Amino acid sequence: MPISPSFELAICGAGPVGMALAALLARRGATASGIALIDAKSIEQARRDPRTIALSYGSRQILEEAGAWPVAATAIHEIHVSRRGRFGRSLMDRAEHGVDALGYVARYGDVVAVLSDVCAQLGITTLRPALVTGSTEDAEGVSVTLEQDGVLSTLRAQLLAQAEGGLFGQQLERAVSRDYGQSAIIAWVRVDAPVAHRAYERFTDDGPLALLPQDDGYALVWCVPPTRAEQLLALDDATFLARLGDAFGGRLGRFTHATARLAYPLGLNARAAGTARTVAIGNAAQTLHPVAGQGLNLGLRDAAVLARVLAQDNSPAGLARYAGLRQFDRGATVRVTDTMARIFTGSTPAQSVLGLSLGLLDIVGPARKTLAELMMYGRR
Repeated sequence: MPISPSFELAICGAGPVGMALAALLARRGATASGIALIDAKSIEQARRDPRTIALSYGSRQILEEAGAWPVAATAIHEIHVSRRGRFGRSLMDRAEHGVDALGYVARYGDVVAVLSDVCAQLGITTLRPALVTGSTEDAEGVSVTLEQDGVLSTLRAQLLAQAEGGLFGQQLERAVSRDYGQSAIIAWVRVDAPVAHRAYERFTDDGPLALLPQDDGYALVWCVPPTRAEQLLALDDATFLARLGDAFGGRLGRFTHATARLAYPLGLNARAAGTARTVAIGNAAQTLHPVAGQGLNLGLRDAAVLARVLAQDNSPAGLARYAGLRQFDRGATVRVTDTMARIFTGSTPAQSVLGLSLGLLDIVGPARKTLAELMMYGRR
């Protein structure tokens, strides 16, 4: 089996989090050729990925530092939060926070394309398509076994960052795990009375329903029980749009168009085990419910902190320091997201106070400001 060159850091997963880590580390002075990005998909496959991702304002700052901004995206100027059929709502506005946008809605492939170009310009080694089939750790480093075009090879790295998480239903159970008994239906929809640059988070009896402004329509994330998801996926477009209108209400007029619909299971899976020379970041470290839109944004914060630490100390001691620095933000974000997901999943007694809480958010400026800053920046 051929032995490939050694690296200071190998990153398994060349999605937005993995590539952001590589670019940030190189820009902080690390040797770019000493960083290896590994991914099972070709860059052409990744660039064609149409999935929608929500980027917080804080994530924009991280991408700017990486040299990967601007990207093609629709800005969110306002976020409207409400409870379907009940009293209470809150409206967060960018003007209150002195920023260009509260967040952005982009396609996964567009973000990957910009980051890929940045990594190439920096001279970061990229191995794709390459499947990681195993890794072993010893006192000196980590050996990673790869398969490319049916040929096995091994690379050595001082440290290994796992940035490929997969979906909740496909993961090994971690220290903190919870199945919410929900599926997220995703699609892109049009309405006949859109409100430019306004995102909606609508809490229904089935679960949260989010509409994120994108181009001349909205990216839909509709959380429902799995049996309900199966029923909705089986409907023709006209009936599906009618059911969506019933669930969301008439704030945007009538739903007129929907793309093909997909669904995936929702759960919490956090605190991935690490070792002296391996670390998990992003979805590989914590998979969250999409209710607060924090999954990718928390992962990008992982990447930013890890790059800052490893630029100073690319050793097991550096990984240990990183773990300590990420405890507060990770712990707080996981707790807030988990609490929201459990309260807002189905009809529970806790939802009786939701309308009042939303009404108070709109009245009490500091509370609304705190929630908005959590969504924009996390717990820093």
